[in-house]
Amino acid sequence: MKVLIVEDEKPSARRLQRMLEKMDIEVNTMLHSVEESIAWFKENSHPDLIFLDIQLSDGLSFEIFEAVSISSAIIFTTAYDEYALKAFKLNSIDYLLKPIDQDELEAAVNKYITRLPEKQHVTLDFNAIKQLLVNPIERSYKKRFSVKVGQHLKLIHSDDIECVYSENKGTYLYTSQGRNYLIDTSLEDLEFELEPHVFFRVNRKFYVNINAIKDMVSYTNSRLEIKLNTYNDYEIIVARERVKAFKNWLE
Repeated sequence: MKVLIVEDEKPSARRLQRMLEKMDIEVNTMLHSVEESIAWFKENSHPDLIFLDIQLSDGLSFEIFEAVSISSAIIFTTAYDEYALKAFKLNSIDYLLKPIDQDELEAAVNKYITRLPEKQHVTLDFNAIKQLLVNPIERSYKKRFSVKVGQHLKLIHSDDIECVYSENKGTYLYTSQGRNYLIDTSLEDLEFELEPHVFFRVNRKFYVNINAIKDMVSYTNSRLEIKLNTYNDYEIIVARERVKAFKNWLE
């Protein structure tokens, strides 16, 4: 299987390469810009599978496909969880949300492998995806969550949530009143329920509410530590692969 990575952040590209090597998958080539990718595709045979970042240093990676006809299977690696995931689902595309999880990577690759006998390469409507990136589909988000407290149900309004986190296979809401509540929803499912302009997934374990951020401090390895108004049980660190998207989200 011939595999190609298109990713402008070289540390992220090398990390993905190492993760694939753990699966005995060799990455033949890594490209880092739209211009470099177009030139490469014009001069080389195309791979079986491409891991494609959306936002490259010199533009959107979709520009590659406007310049060159490519039939390779694609797995997106993206930080655009707030609305682009809808586009991927509409086009039956696999995606990996940064920072990439090893189990999710293996599941995506296995999904690709199961399609090999039928050679089911997906025809992608890149114009539709680009349109969704610019004009995301309007949809409603949860304004409140119902949680069980003993024999009672309690309503927690989204505005009162400082962060959402996972621990010991459970998902918890932490409120501005300093209370934790267990909910029957995974962090992955919350991607479609939390208002993306208010909540951001800073790493695999935490979503934070922008209105609850008290301070942001430089951390080791080009990361950021987030301090919230009242939550202080664990350090909240923005994963290195998410720092760029996090800063864009703040603006």
